[in-house]
Amino acid sequence: MDILLDVHTHTIASGHAFSSLQEMVKSAAEKRLRLLGITEHTPGIPGTCDLIYFRNLHVVPRKMYGVELLLGAETNIVDYKGNVDLPEDYFSFLDICIAGIHSFCYSSGTADQNTDAVIGAISNPHIDIISHPGDGTALLNFEPIVLASKEYDTLLEINNSSLNPVRNKSAARRNNLEILRLCKKYEVPVILGSDAHISFDIARYDRLYDLLREAEFPEALVMNDKVEEFKARLKRV
Repeated sequence: MDILLDVHTHTIASGHAFSSLQEMVKSAAEKRLRLLGITEHTPGIPGTCDLIYFRNLHVVPRKMYGVELLLGAETNIVDYKGNVDLPEDYFSFLDICIAGIHSFCYSSGTADQNTDAVIGAISNPHIDIISHPGDGTALLNFEPIVLASKEYDTLLEINNSSLNPVRNKSAARRNNLEILRLCKKYEVPVILGSDAHISFDIARYDRLYDLLREAEFPEALVMNDKVEEFKARLKRV
């Protein structure tokens, strides 16, 4: 599979990342990506950009160094209904929108409550991708989440950063393997995400390839080599 896109990345604007926007795009060009998504954290994460950042995204060219650019947000799921911490009128400023559970701004409940939260975000017409659902931050029931992903055409991310040993996400490997097996069973596409916080990690999926092989996951269901098909799925492009 030729990797042509990575749409979950962060720049220094997110407060805990280490490369500028232009450094990220240059790295994507060097890696011969066709499409790069930069999805800064919304205000629930300490140190990230203010909401005015998203309002001003229109000033940034959407093609740089030969790479098409999607600018958006990684929003935070904040309750068991799946609400996120971005005001409704800000979604129109985004090219792409991700939602995920982060411990800074989500109080983990029962598996059923957490699952309801993720499904609520999946059903949100503004959300394109659920970030790192398998990282173990909250206990989840994955079968209903996969079925909701199929129903609402909201992609589930298989997140490379979650499998980094330094992250101490002990459940991440088995959870992501379960997600892959269920997505294979129900023919639900997934997207690989680097979650890069520095330019060197763009399109880094090295910890995921063994999982894809173990699950015997079909390339036809991985979106990272399907630029036009991916763009067609976006809910605002």
